[in-house]
Amino acid sequence: MSTNTNTTIDENAPVVVRLSTTVNAPLAAVWRLHTDINAWANWHPDITRAAILGPLVPGTSFRWSTHGLDITSTVLQVEPGERIAWGGPVQGIDGIHVWTFEESDGVVTVRTEESWSGAPVAAEPELLGDALRQSLETWLHELKARAERQ
Repeated sequence: MSTNTNTTIDENAPVVVRLSTTVNAPLAAVWRLHTDINAWANWHPDITRAAILGPLVPGTSFRWSTHGLDITSTVLQVEPGERIAWGGPVQGIDGIHVWTFEESDGVVTVRTEESWSGAPVAAEPELLGDALRQSLETWLHELKARAERQ
């Protein structure tokens, strides 16, 4: 479990990615889909398994597998319907991931920002930055597609 208690990304990390999308679905549906961690593998093709180890509150950990990596993340912050942040280390990379949700005129803007730091990232920031960007683009695409189909 990470001892990091930040609820924002590390702006000084070697890799920082910020992306957003708009979703034509109710905020409650988008939030529910995104925060049902146990169901991620049902709609996100890059996630092979995910399980939260308690309630969705700060301090709760969840385990998930993506791109061949087994990750344990810890929930850092939850503001229902608005914001969720989690973080944790994996293979020398310390990641902090923040998601925000805002509804306006029936459209939800989903913003994601993630920072990666650690020796592997410092050694190959461009390669790992590209990998993170592609991963988050897929996540946003799949979240949007599933939410709009429901």
